[in-house]
Parts: sequence; structure tokens; C-alpha cells
Amino acid sequence: MNQRLASWPVLLAAILAVSACDLSALEPSATPPSLTPVPSASASPSFVRPTPLPQATFMVYVVASGDTLSSIADTFSTSAQSLAYWNRATYPSLDPESAAYDPNTIQAGWQLGLIPFAEVDPENLPPPSETPGEGDGEGEAESPTPDP
Repeated sequence: MNQRLASWPVLLAAILAVSACDLSALEPSATPPSLTPVPSASASPSFVRPTPLPQATFMVYVVASGDTLSSIADTFSTSAQSLAYWNRATYPSLDPESAAYDPNTIQAGWQLGLIPFAEVDPENLPPPSETPGEGDGEGEAESPTPDP
């Protein structure tokens, strides 16, 4: 019996504490919270533009003895035709639209520009343009010297 009487003050304190609490916060409110944000005059747009993917860039491959356009293309998962088109301005023998076209003639030391895992679109061929290998002097056509 003494144990029952000893627990009464604790029980009484708990009852008084609960009754003193404001239980209105636990009751549902008359208007439920809105799940849609309410626009305000100072709110900035929530749309963020996606980050653009980087464009493929040329890398330079230096031709080794015994290389062929096909072997280089296979190494970099591209095509021999793509290698020819990408490098035709630097090495005229690689230009499929040139009378000097000879894709089997490449020389050790040539610097070929290429994009791994990419191929030239045959419907949208690139014009002859500067490539990373240009300017080494090998394989370029001689330009006439101006008369003084």
C-alpha cells in the first residue's frame, strides 16, 4: 500500500502538466496548409537552365611507323573517312575531294586531329579548315611566293 501512495504525487503532477498544456495546436486548423507555393512580388523564378554538355574537342595523334588511317580510326573508335576529312586542310593527300587523294599514304610524324568516338556526318561534311596538326610544314602544298 505504501508503494501506491508513493506514486500518487507523480501521477498527480503528470495529470496537472497535461491539463495545463495548450492542446489547440494539436487540433486540425480550419484551413489546411497549401501545398502550392504562393507567388510573391519578390520571388525569383525557380527555373534554372540546364548545364550544357561540353562540345567534343580535337585531340592530336602523332602517326607512328606502320600506322594506317584504318588502324588509327579503329584505335579511337572513329572512321578512316572522318580522319581524312578532319585533316584534309593540313594534308592534301587525305582530302577525298582532291585529285591528290591517297588515304594509304600517311607518314610517321604527321599530326592528325581527331575526335575519339565521333564520325563525320556524310550528309553534312565539314569544309576544309584548320586542324590541330596544321602548321608543322609536312604534307602541305607549297604556296607561291609573291612577286616584289
